[in-house]
Amino acid sequence: MKVHPKVKSKLHPRSKHRERYDFNRLIESCPDLAQFVQLNVYKDESIDFSNPEAVIMLNKALLKKDYSIDYWTIPPNYLCPPIPGRADYIHYMADLLGGSNYGKMPKGDQIKCLDIGVGASCIYPIIGNAIYGWSFIGSDIDAVSIESAQQIIEQNPSLKGKVELRLQANPKDIFYGIITKDERIDLSICNPPFHASPAEAKSGSLRKVRNLSGKKITKPILNFGGQNAELWYEGGERKFVRNMIRESKKFADSCFWFSSLISKQSNLKSVYEALKNAEASEVKTIPMGQGNKTSRIVVWTFLSKEQQKEWRNKRWNKL
Repeated sequence: MKVHPKVKSKLHPRSKHRERYDFNRLIESCPDLAQFVQLNVYKDESIDFSNPEAVIMLNKALLKKDYSIDYWTIPPNYLCPPIPGRADYIHYMADLLGGSNYGKMPKGDQIKCLDIGVGASCIYPIIGNAIYGWSFIGSDIDAVSIESAQQIIEQNPSLKGKVELRLQANPKDIFYGIITKDERIDLSICNPPFHASPAEAKSGSLRKVRNLSGKKITKPILNFGGQNAELWYEGGERKFVRNMIRESKKFADSCFWFSSLISKQSNLKSVYEALKNAEASEVKTIPMGQGNKTSRIVVWTFLSKEQQKEWRNKRWNKL
């Protein structure tokens, strides 16, 4: 019989998800999860991760148990996020802010984070607010995503007044139309569209379900399909992030740290080139890993050391 590791050592040290899921406690939080729990190949309790209903119910239970979120749902055929990976991004960004603040991690709602592509799940604001108390602006080009995220905010008192949603009217813009004049953002985060075309996105969704289920699937399953804006962008991840970098320069004084997930290692060279062209003053690459998958976050700022010091003194040293 296979032996599984007790701790998911690739996850961030502060992650609530490093240990295996305690399904007894999760079912206590969300009794509806019980119907989806079964024994896996290790003879351990688990769920069928190729079943969208099961994954959504697991997310509901995790969000209630670990983040005190009583209401959470997403519309049919919208992406269902893997919570441990999303939480890791937030933890690494907290480390980044701490490293920029003499080791003291800035917490509380005076810290403002912009989530580009907040999605129907509102997942990054939920986690960032629950763990670090940050306030969020969530932007999206999809009105249904904004409506779904707004419903989640309204149904959870802890999020009210802490997360503001803004619909991006121009799909070609990222920061324009979202960051207002004289607004200051401590951190921007983004999980960019991965694929370069609808066909590539469909193929990726099918591959994901096949890998999870071990079955030959020819049609994407609801909730693993995702919407166009969530999955693909002309030119794919590389083009999206390069456009984001170019536009971020126009908001150089508005945001301390810009950041983006980069799923494909092969895109890094092009991203670094764009950052050099944009004359970013500082660039860092933060490795991330969940299970067998490796990813990374690229972060950049245009602020000089003196401007960074001024930002700290004005915004963070009062916390």
